[in-house]
Amino acid sequence: MGPVLGFCIVGYFAYHSVEGDRGLTAFVRLTERIADARQQYDELKDERQAMERRVRLLRANNLDPDLLDERARLILNYSRPDEIVIFEKEPR
Repeated sequence: MGPVLGFCIVGYFAYHSVEGDRGLTAFVRLTERIADARQQYDELKDERQAMERRVRLLRANNLDPDLLDERARLILNYSRPDEIVIFEKEPR
């Protein structure tokens, strides 16, 4: 009876060390989630830096006329008759 009870206890702990809430499979899932979150963070950081660059170009002390013209045309929905407008599927 003793060896069977010992085997059951060892089996119980072995199972939960792999499949439990803090087992190896949970560790692998958390590692994957962390990697996904880091990738999403890097993408958002790059997007934010691009936005900050565009905002910097629109500041009064460093105004870029081309960017100002682009934004005004986009907001006012205005173009000259001799221009060709190409729409992108996703705005930058």
